[in-house]
Amino acid sequence: MTDGPLIVQSDKTLLLDIDHPLSTECRRAIAPFAELERSPEHIHTYRLTSLGLWNARAAGHDAEQVIDTLIEYSRYAVPHSILVDVAETMSRYGRLRLEADPIHGLVLITTDVAVLEEVIRAKKIAPLLGVRIDPETIAVHPSQRGHIKQSLLRLGWPAEDFAGYVDGQHHEIDLVQNGWKIRPYQELAAEGFWHGGSGVVVLPCGAGKTIVGAAAMAHAKATTLILVTNTIAARQWREELLQRTTLNEDEIGEYSGAKKEIRAVTIATYQVMTKKKNGTYAHLDLFDTHDWGLIIYDEVHLLPAPIFRFTADIQSRRRLGLTATLVREDGLEGEVFSLIGPKRYDVPWKEIEAQGYIAPAECIEVRVTLTEAERLAYATAEPENRYRHCATTRTKRDVVVELAKRHSEDQLLVIGQYIDQLDELSEVLGVPLIKGDTPVKERERLFNLFRSGELKSLVVSKVANFSIDLPDATVAIQVSGAFGSRQEEAQRLGRILRPKSDGRTARFYSVVSRDTIDQDFAQNRQRFLAEQGYSYRIIDADDVWQGKL
Repeated sequence: MTDGPLIVQSDKTLLLDIDHPLSTECRRAIAPFAELERSPEHIHTYRLTSLGLWNARAAGHDAEQVIDTLIEYSRYAVPHSILVDVAETMSRYGRLRLEADPIHGLVLITTDVAVLEEVIRAKKIAPLLGVRIDPETIAVHPSQRGHIKQSLLRLGWPAEDFAGYVDGQHHEIDLVQNGWKIRPYQELAAEGFWHGGSGVVVLPCGAGKTIVGAAAMAHAKATTLILVTNTIAARQWREELLQRTTLNEDEIGEYSGAKKEIRAVTIATYQVMTKKKNGTYAHLDLFDTHDWGLIIYDEVHLLPAPIFRFTADIQSRRRLGLTATLVREDGLEGEVFSLIGPKRYDVPWKEIEAQGYIAPAECIEVRVTLTEAERLAYATAEPENRYRHCATTRTKRDVVVELAKRHSEDQLLVIGQYIDQLDELSEVLGVPLIKGDTPVKERERLFNLFRSGELKSLVVSKVANFSIDLPDATVAIQVSGAFGSRQEEAQRLGRILRPKSDGRTARFYSVVSRDTIDQDFAQNRQRFLAEQGYSYRIIDADDVWQGKL
């Protein structure tokens, strides 16, 4: 027995004692393969999952490394069943592999004939297969490359894809590093993706994922389709590419609700791609009517189902997913793994912070006590309306106003879920509101005023969760959210993580109603931040009034 910070249990849970001096080192060591489940004050609970272990395997970690990590940091002897399970689970990845074949086009090859015999008898696999070539090899219909990867993952036998990619139409793209230099982790991320063929790069908000995309394009030197969350993000990508690469304005097209330009590099929004016309997705043919050499999925954790479905059909194109968190609240991480590709590069937020590339942040939960009238309204509300009741109370509003007053000299964002709440806060604070129906030109005008410092505060709805570059934002106040969404928490914190010219620490407030479902949701959202090494300081609303921040 050693005095390590980790307790490894036979039900695949890992308990991390965060007060232990080696807890930070241990958290970083287990992050590539373990998922955080709960993060109360002193003991954090992680879980070993098949997908987490397969992602680690695809990223170059083998079972021996994982086992060594568990043994090194464990306080007690690691249960033998866990050591066996880790080894066996990770060995499943790669026993089946897809390869190109000059005669049959695509084949599934195994290093274990019994596994191949098992999977070809599965009802969902059989229709995707062709002739049996030899005991270890069976033909696969080339058009089913994505579908067979999905089905094999669900069976617990993820296939490694060595079938290669079409080059796409050549288009010269290079990085132009004049006055700036690509950061080491950005270069490693782009190279990790390129050598892996397809997959996902996970980097903190503000760490320059667009640069990774540009570096991947410089590797590919081919026509590229970039999918983004909204028109503002599309235009930010365009500006970054014009600034960082040899591309000129005529080579970059925008494919959105407003424009339908198809160029060598085309930036399309998820909204237009998933828009239905006469019952069909009219724009999805953009994927396969052009000879793309690379498809980039920005904020891949938000990928809509129709894009997933179409991605299954374009497996011969290189695919790069970019995200700050692979967490999907719908549980479709497996679809990202099988259709976009496994995680190729990941780095803890705190590591990037230590290098000075993102700002340090202090996370503060402000707990408010509802008035008797508010408590009664919450208690008698229908279950589906309870969160709205406790998230939008007058008590919360008053605390937000006081916080905003105390940060009147900072660049401040007030972020929320419910439009009526945000309308009211915008009016009370006397600052503009950006929401879903705010025209794109007005959004851009307000964001530019905020960037220049002419506008000190903005109230924003969830439209500002993603891909919005506001370098000088130093304070965010979250008043309500998408229930317990961890991905949203990551994105919102990300709005204030751009490094500050004066080196100051960013502040992220979450205003939470005590003894309600709001408090439960807040705990779930904070799991992601705890996983990255951030801790929430909890204060009472009275501390705000007394200036104890």
